[in-house]
Amino acid sequence: MSMHEDEIPLSADVAAACIVGMRPDLAGCPVRVLPAAGTTSHIVRIGDSLAARFPRRRADPAQVRRDLEDEQRAMAEFALASPVAAPVPHGVGAQGPGFPLPWSLQTWAPGVPTTPRGIECSASVARQLASLIWALREGDVGERRFSGTGRGGRLPDHDDWVAHCLHRSEGLLPVDDLRRMWERARSLPREGPDALCHGDLIPANLLVDGAAVEPRLVGVLDTGGFGPADPALELVVAWHLLDAERRAVLREQLGASDLQWARGAAWALEQALGLVWYYRSTLPAMAELGRTTLRRLLADQVLD
Repeated sequence: MSMHEDEIPLSADVAAACIVGMRPDLAGCPVRVLPAAGTTSHIVRIGDSLAARFPRRRADPAQVRRDLEDEQRAMAEFALASPVAAPVPHGVGAQGPGFPLPWSLQTWAPGVPTTPRGIECSASVARQLASLIWALREGDVGERRFSGTGRGGRLPDHDDWVAHCLHRSEGLLPVDDLRRMWERARSLPREGPDALCHGDLIPANLLVDGAAVEPRLVGVLDTGGFGPADPALELVVAWHLLDAERRAVLREQLGASDLQWARGAAWALEQALGLVWYYRSTLPAMAELGRTTLRRLLADQVLD
């Protein structure tokens, strides 16, 4: 089953042809398309050290190339700022036989993606996440400011999307309670200027050492959105990944004010509301992330 209505299929043979067209030296490297590894891109592993991202959804090729080039610049900046491993960009490939859009090449970051409940009791990971967020915030924003319509700007700009999600979630979620939470969340004032943010600290983008007895953060994925945004946006990881006790550890390490913490919960709410209804049939793991995050938010009552 396709993840999106406008999804572009990708086979290993097509991916390999595109890759070798860009990098003939990679001919003969094993190529594997990782099933359901990304929501916006097909993730392709190339040998042991490289990966490619092929867009899943149809779009204008020229715009896709511009977006991918922007992502590669952001990835390079993130990799320099991050205290843990992150993919390093290796260029943008052209559309080729069987695939209609440009795609990107990067290094493979080793580690195991975590899950919404997998490391929720780890205080050490909570402290590592705080260190990661601090390191990113210390980057130079310069004259850059948040741009676009995604998460990280004004909360009320997402009213229409939230209303749509609530409508689609009737019978799936406690819609009346979630609607009241959003009414509180959308009016929270902004605190502080933009800071550099990853922008999507969900469990699937956080890598841990699968062999370690004690969970340890070893890498971060999907770093192409790195840029200026509301600093509270990074706090979504508190409800996406951690239980109540470890959320408190993260908050203490970051010194988050009541307002910033509540805005972090607001961004987590906005994101989680879109996951259950959209992915419940096509990507159950992502739908479960939405349910887990919403349960934590309802239990916390930070937006009551």
